[in-house]
Amino acid sequence: MHHALSRRLIASVLLLACTLGSSAHAAEKKQFNFAWSIYAGFMPWLYAEQSGILKKWADKYGIEIKLTQFNDYIESINQYTAGQFDGVVATNMDALSIPGAGGVDTTVLIVGDYSNGSDEVVLKGKGLKLADLKGKEVHLVQLSVSHYLLSRALSSAGMKESDISTVNISDADFVAAWKTADTKAVVAWKPGLSDIQASPDASPVFNSSQIPGEIMDIAMVNSQTLRDNPAFGKALVGAWYETLAVMQGDAEAAKAARTVMAEASGTDLAGYDTQLATTHLFYKPADAVSFVKNEQSKKIMELVRDFCFEHGLLGEGVKDRNAIGIEFTDGSVAGNKDNVKVRFDATYMGMAADGKL
Repeated sequence: MHHALSRRLIASVLLLACTLGSSAHAAEKKQFNFAWSIYAGFMPWLYAEQSGILKKWADKYGIEIKLTQFNDYIESINQYTAGQFDGVVATNMDALSIPGAGGVDTTVLIVGDYSNGSDEVVLKGKGLKLADLKGKEVHLVQLSVSHYLLSRALSSAGMKESDISTVNISDADFVAAWKTADTKAVVAWKPGLSDIQASPDASPVFNSSQIPGEIMDIAMVNSQTLRDNPAFGKALVGAWYETLAVMQGDAEAAKAARTVMAEASGTDLAGYDTQLATTHLFYKPADAVSFVKNEQSKKIMELVRDFCFEHGLLGEGVKDRNAIGIEFTDGSVAGNKDNVKVRFDATYMGMAADGKL
């Protein structure tokens, strides 16, 4: 008993020393690294960089922001967690399960969109229903938002995860897995999902529009870096909303911007527009602010937290779902107030909404 106590005390004293040390020497940085990967809701970052919008905003605040593209989504978040990047694009769930569980204090700077049909559970065979999932092997990216979607689909039909089994595949293998004769069910996201939906024997049985807001796509940054360098947050947010304003609508400039994003993600303008149709992008910062301030976002994070705990995603030997704290915009915390690792912050989106950037 005493040993455990003294070890914990030593650990917290060391932690305090490190914290004091780091904040005492927290110099302003001038160069920042931001990682991104290909997905409908993340493509605006590519255009922000290529069009010079990102540079314009970085220049305004006297900093440099370098964007790095990853082909492997999870790897980009792992590298952010390891301290190689100051920020990365991700989902709300992966913010909790990767840097959160890895002990990296992370701030959700921008809620860009939520999946509104871009993720789907599909069964092979005509006219099948959700209940037909029972006893099936489901191919998906295990422990990803696809797995979360499957879990929500099952509970909506009164089933449990023990009623099915899962087979792990990569997001690069969605279509190949579907075409394999013995595959009976997949959970996939766009663009791969679009090819699966086009097959004559595809029965879509549940998609993310049935759980609106639960799969959020976000830009997240290291909390300490943001505290020490508000310019980094302002430049990212300013560039993001200017890019969204440029790409929206039917003007030639908007179509040209979306065409750049489309081609970079391996499709054409029409293809990219169908991806955007099932992605609820928050074009206006005020809409993102009200979404993140809504009580509903707390309920969503409770569901996400439960899933992460039940699937062992909150870290080694974690005994309950309260191990990690999630802070909301009103300052309230779900979970451990002394171990907050995910923070929803509407400050910078609010500045954009108020024209204060």
